[in-house]
Amino acid sequence: MRVLLVEDDPLLGARLGDRLRGAGYAVDLATSREQGEDWPDLDSMAAVILDLGLPDGDGLDLLRHWRAQGINCPILILTARGSWQDKVEGLNCGADDFVVKPVRFEELQARLNALFRRQGGQRDTSLRAGELVLDPITRTVENVGEPLALSRREFALLHLFMRRAGQVLSQIDILDNLYDLEAERELNTIEVLVGRLRRKIGKHRIATLRGMGYRFE
Repeated sequence: MRVLLVEDDPLLGARLGDRLRGAGYAVDLATSREQGEDWPDLDSMAAVILDLGLPDGDGLDLLRHWRAQGINCPILILTARGSWQDKVEGLNCGADDFVVKPVRFEELQARLNALFRRQGGQRDTSLRAGELVLDPITRTVENVGEPLALSRREFALLHLFMRRAGQVLSQIDILDNLYDLEAERELNTIEVLVGRLRRKIGKHRIATLRGMGYRFE
């Protein structure tokens, strides 16, 4: 499940990104309003977590811009601003939830899950490659119409491959997306994980490029 985190504080962004990845999310990070405005494929995101205090503008203006452009993915404001006026303005600008810092990660995750449940029947976030279909909301995979049983890591790897189909991913790229910085990170772990996934979805779907990495076909 892919989440865009818009946060200008590098320490907070890194720490929250690690926690989200550890919970099974794929996390992209933008550090300014300008980056957020130009971010590609926003509608394919499961959710956006938006800070309001950005270095080059107000996060509320960015939120208004997205909604004016027809972006309809769930947006959760995560900010130090805690007045009732800020909450009312944020929700009126199009936010789906408003959370005040500091917040326990467990509460943030619960609020994200609530957004996903509300949005589940409203927009198709499935990724498709031929007869292989992955739904990041329900965390299910089907191959030729049949359910496919994947472990949490296998699901996360397939999700990464399908989001970046046709691109070459090095083992380091995969480690950075699938594992916390504090976790044990060994390259042979990726080789084993790719091998397991190949056996389940078909060897032909993942090409090995020697000295470069892997590519989902």
